[in-house]
Amino acid sequence: MEARPDTHRKSIGYILWLFGFTGAHRFYYGRPVSGTVYFFTLGLLGVGWLVDLFLIPSLDRQADLRYRAGPIDYTLAWILLTFLGLFGVHRLYLGKWVSALLYFFTGGLFLLGYLWDFWTLNEQVNERNASL
Repeated sequence: MEARPDTHRKSIGYILWLFGFTGAHRFYYGRPVSGTVYFFTLGLLGVGWLVDLFLIPSLDRQADLRYRAGPIDYTLAWILLTFLGLFGVHRLYLGKWVSALLYFFTGGLFLLGYLWDFWTLNEQVNERNASL
């Protein structure tokens, strides 16, 4: 059985877990539904957040199996989205120049595109890596 490359990092997962009541680590590992639930329930009132401390290694393994490694780094794309996403920098990194400019001038399409990218960034990177 061939080992899959490490597409997501446990260290980043644990850093994001510190803000887990917002669902950040769940979005990072490609779990947008539970990430949204965590966001609106403060990590299921803290209980789910504590349980996730022990689930991160499993979430990381599942993400490594689910997503394709390639020249586009998932972690860098997530950092760019999180901190500079309203300006479209993550889209520049993915080679999506037109939408990057649109994000730059509209604040991530008035925040809706920015939120959409939290739901779909892993798939966007996966598709880009598959095409390169």
